This record gives sequence, structure tokens and C-alpha cells, in this order.
Amino acid sequence: MTTAPLIEVEDLRIDLDGRSSRVAAVEDVSFRIERGETFGLVGESGCGKSITALALIGLLRRPLSVASGAIRFEGREIQSLSAAEQRDLRGDRIAMIFQEPMTALNPVSPVGRQIAEMFVLHKGKSWREANQLAVEALASVRVPAPERRVNDYPHQLSGGMRQRVMIAIALACGPDLLIADEPTTALDVTVQAEIIELMRNLCAERGTAILMISHDLGLVANVCRRVAVMYAGRIVEQRGSDEIFRACAHPYTQGLVDSLPRLGTRAAHGRSRLREIAGVVPAIADFPSGCRFNPRCAQATEICRTTAPETTWLDAGGLVRCHHHA
Repeated sequence: MTTAPLIEVEDLRIDLDGRSSRVAAVEDVSFRIERGETFGLVGESGCGKSITALALIGLLRRPLSVASGAIRFEGREIQSLSAAEQRDLRGDRIAMIFQEPMTALNPVSPVGRQIAEMFVLHKGKSWREANQLAVEALASVRVPAPERRVNDYPHQLSGGMRQRVMIAIALACGPDLLIADEPTTALDVTVQAEIIELMRNLCAERGTAILMISHDLGLVANVCRRVAVMYAGRIVEQRGSDEIFRACAHPYTQGLVDSLPRLGTRAAHGRSRLREIAGVVPAIADFPSGCRFNPRCAQATEICRTTAPETTWLDAGGLVRCHHHA
């Protein structure tokens, strides 16, 4: 008898209701995350990563809605749970670090109270006990002078400190799954490295699985065991992080890898230019027919423009959606 994965997404479709029509913002998305695993979801801005994450914790709001597919947590269908059951699950068993802590945190409430709320709501602690646990939570994410910082408001903290507060809130109840949506956005590289290392260490200590969402393939490949690459609402490749760098199967993934800066590479005259993927991710209402990457793909042929590629399982493990992956 096999053990069910911690969370499993199967053929997920998320629709966007427009004034005169309904379009699929995310389509045919499937992946699974095992207990304690770190899984990456990569793609350019606007490809559907964040709304997929919001669907996992039941935070989609109109005009977005889950149209079909399944999201199962420990074998239970999340969509079938009542609003109260989803609230109990959210924050306790599944937690999320949102993309921009300045807008995710309540500007008129001290950060300590925002952390303490988690212990009151999900663990039944008194406010006195919860406030002490909030101090300990700030200390665990290496916030200096946590006894004083619990009384600070978000605007009194630096970007890095606000992100640490978000991590403290997310990990307060010891969740089984942590969703990190661009957790290092707008932070300088030294703070980025500290935040990522902090997340990895805390989650390793607690056995927490991580869904890391980013547009930075290099960051995700260094942190995650497996990576799914998303383009225009569909997963186009899903493989182990080592295979992603060693042998990309999809032209879009290859474009992401080629755009990464590398030490020791120089072009003529001592200067080199990073490769770029021409064009932009299409708007939801303007997804092209066939393979959605075909207008930007140098390898595109007639079949790419007329027929959407099926999912192909690779001999080395993983999957790809491309007519010419061989």
C-alpha cells in the first residue's frame, strides 16, 4: 500500500470570468509534493504561479475560480471542505509567505500581535501565552531584540525584517506545507541568501515541505529537489532540478537557463551579453492556439501553431509538453 503524497494537484483548471466571456487562466496543471520535499514552481510573471498557489489554500476570489480538477491534501479534496474547515487548515497545516510583506501584513497592528493571532486561533492559547510565543517565534527567525520588536509596526521594519516576520507567522503553528511565493522579491542579494537559508533550516528541523514559487530558475534549482516550469497557464516541463540544468527538454526551459549569468564566461572584447527570450508572456485572453510558446520559439513548426502538445513522460523521469522535445 503506497502512502498518499502530502498534496496532489490533478488537472487543475482556474477560470477568469470576463464581462462577456470566460477564459482559462490555468489549465491542465498537475503535480504532487511529498512530505518534507522542496518543490519549485518557476515561470515569468503572469504565467499563473501565484493563482495556482492561492487555489491550494482556498484563497481564490472572483473573478477567478477553480473550474475543474482536484486538489487533495493528505488524500482529502480541499474543494469539498467547508469554509470553516478550510480556515482551520489554512495557517495551521498549510501556510503561505506572500509575495510582498508590506501589503500582506496589517499596517495598523503590531507584528507581535499578528504572530500571536496564529497561536490563539489555531492552538487555543491565551493571549498572554500567545504573546510570549510570538517573542520566541521572532527569535527563531533571527530578529534582534524580539522582546522589543513585537511591539513594532510593519512600517518600522526593513524589508528583510518584514520578510522574517512573514516567515515567523507562516511557521508559527508548524505547518506540514509552506508555500513561499517569491519570498525574496525586492531584497538585496545578501538578505536573499539569509532568508533562503533560514527557511531551509527551519523547515528541515520541522520536516515541513516547501512549494517555492519564483521566476528565478537558479534560485529554485539550488533549493528544490524537483522543479515544474510553467508558461502561459500550463506546466511545460517537470523534472529533477539536476536534469533541468543538465538537459532541458523544452525550449522555454532552455531559454530560462540560457538567461542565467555565469561566472567565467566572456565574449569577444571581454564583454558578454545575456541571452534573452524574445517577446512576452501572452495575456490570458490572447493565448495562441497550438503550443502557447510557439510565437516566441525558434524551433516552432506548423504543428506547433495548430496542435497543443500532449504531456510526454521522459525515460529519465519527469515530463514535457513539446512536439520536438527529442
